[in-house]
Amino acid sequence: MTSLVSMSSLTSHVPFNGTPLRSPPPSLCASPSLPLLKKGSWGRGFKLLRVNCLSDQSEDAAESKLETTSPSSSSSMNNDDYTENSAFKWCAALGGLGFFETSYLTYLKLTNSEAFCPVGGATCTTILNSDFSVVFGVPLPLVGMLAYGLVATLGLQLGAKGRLFNIEKNDAQMVLIGTTTAMGVASAYFLYILSTKFAGESCLYCLASIALSFSLFFITLKSLGSQEIQKTVGLQLCIASLVVFALSRSYNAAVPVSTRLAETEIPYFTTEIAKKSSPLALSLARHLHSIGAKLYGAFWCSHCFEQKEMFGREAAELLDYVECFPDGVSEGIKMAKACTEVKLEGFPTWVINGQVLSGEKDFSELASLSGFKLEDLSQTK
Repeated sequence: MTSLVSMSSLTSHVPFNGTPLRSPPPSLCASPSLPLLKKGSWGRGFKLLRVNCLSDQSEDAAESKLETTSPSSSSSMNNDDYTENSAFKWCAALGGLGFFETSYLTYLKLTNSEAFCPVGGATCTTILNSDFSVVFGVPLPLVGMLAYGLVATLGLQLGAKGRLFNIEKNDAQMVLIGTTTAMGVASAYFLYILSTKFAGESCLYCLASIALSFSLFFITLKSLGSQEIQKTVGLQLCIASLVVFALSRSYNAAVPVSTRLAETEIPYFTTEIAKKSSPLALSLARHLHSIGAKLYGAFWCSHCFEQKEMFGREAAELLDYVECFPDGVSEGIKMAKACTEVKLEGFPTWVINGQVLSGEKDFSELASLSGFKLEDLSQTK
C-alpha cells in the first residue's frame, strides 16, 4: 500500500536539535531510495516522502483469507458438479424408461394390436388408433421413441466422467435442452387434446408419457442454472412455437370437414365391396345391429371403406351405417344432422352402447366393446 510519511512523524522520536536519528518504528517501511540521514542534516522545513509499503501483516492476512475462502469455493464447485451429474443421470434413466414405453406403443400401432391397459380398458386402443396418434403420417409413438432415445443417449454422455461419444459437452447440453423443451410443449398440447377431444376417457400410457416428458424438461432446466437458462430462453421459445405450429397444422388437416375440402366439389359416389363375408363377420354384424351400434363415415373416406371391407359385402349391409355427406361435398353443403349431433372428431366413428369411438376397429375390439363373445379369432385373418 502507499502512504505518505511526514518527517515530522520521525521527530516525535528524537529532539529537533541535531541528535542522531533513532530507528523508525517497526510499522514504517523505509524506501530503498531514501538517503541516510546524518547528524546536522535537518533543514528548516519538512519533506514528504512517498513510501511504498507492504507490511508483513497484510501479506499474512491475504494468505489467511485465501486459505479460508479456497476450501469453501472448492466445496461449492463440487456440489454444483454433483447436482449437474445427478440431473444427467436422471435424464438417462427417465429417457430409457420412456424409450421402452413408446417402443411398446409403436409395436402396437404398426401391428394394429390391442393395447393391454390396466386402467381405462379399451380406451388406450381407441386413442392409439385415433387421428391424433399420427403426425404428418408418422405414428406419434415412433416420434416419442426417437425423442426418448436421444435424451437417454445425451444423459449418458453428459453424466459419464469420460466422453462416451464424440460429442462436445456444450453441444450435447444444447441438444438436450432443445429436445426436452419440444417434448414438454408437445406433452402440454396432448394433455389439452385428451381433456377436450377425449373427455371422460383415460389412457395410462399417455399420462405416463406426459409425466416423463414434464419431468425431463424440469430436470434439464434445473441442471442449467438461472444464468444458462437466460441464454437459452430464446432458443426454447422458438422450439415451442415450432412444435405448436406443427401439431396444429397436422391435426387441422385431419378434421373431417376442413376448409380445403369444403371448397372442393366432390359428387357423391358409392364403392362396391367385393370381399365375401366370413361367418364370424356375419355374426358380429348381426350382434352390432341388434344392440343399435352405428358406424358413421363419409363416401370419400378411405378408412371408412376399409372398415366396411373388413366385414365383407354381406356383413357390411347388415351394419347400421350413417353416411355423413349423402349429397356430396361442395361449398354450402353441410354435414348431415345425424353426424353433427354426435359431434364427430373423425371418420370412421363407431357409437356402441353410448360410447363414441373414433378410428378403425378390428373384430376383437368391436366384440369387447359390444359384449360379443368371439370363439374363433382365426376366421378374421
